[in-house]
Amino acid sequence: MRRGCVALALALASLVPITCGEPPAAPHNASSRLACVDPNAPHHAYVVVEHLSGAWIERCVGFGPEIIGGQTIMDRSGIAYIAQGGGPSTVMCRLDLEPLAPNPDGACAPSANSYWAAFVESQGRWSIVRGTFTQVQLRDNEALGWRYVRLDQRSPSPPPSPHRL
Repeated sequence: MRRGCVALALALASLVPITCGEPPAAPHNASSRLACVDPNAPHHAYVVVEHLSGAWIERCVGFGPEIIGGQTIMDRSGIAYIAQGGGPSTVMCRLDLEPLAPNPDGACAPSANSYWAAFVESQGRWSIVRGTFTQVQLRDNEALGWRYVRLDQRSPSPPPSPHRL
């Protein structure tokens, strides 16, 4: 199981998320200052997470090479997440503390009615990720976006565009 920046501990028979890096920020609806990891790096990519409620957060991640992978930007963003599987079969289980409770059996599957849809924004246009976020390659000024959507949404709309540095 890939856990990104999140490790789970079993304490008194309940799951307790333990995060590394920055703790996840409370969701907001935009205008708080954009948090950036390594703001002085030559390139910047963004992560936007929109919850089922419509609240959203964003992060900026600076990087040096020409591209940054989806797994790397998620790990460096400081946004708490749990993903399971590997490579092309990776599934996002929990992101920025949604859903609130993991599946009781520990399995990573969409809840009865919602799942995380992944998008990539390039040149101001969002497209849905075909495959998994671990296969995403971002260049300068591009974004990885997540939106928690209901299972019955055939073509989910993307999250808001990030504010850029």
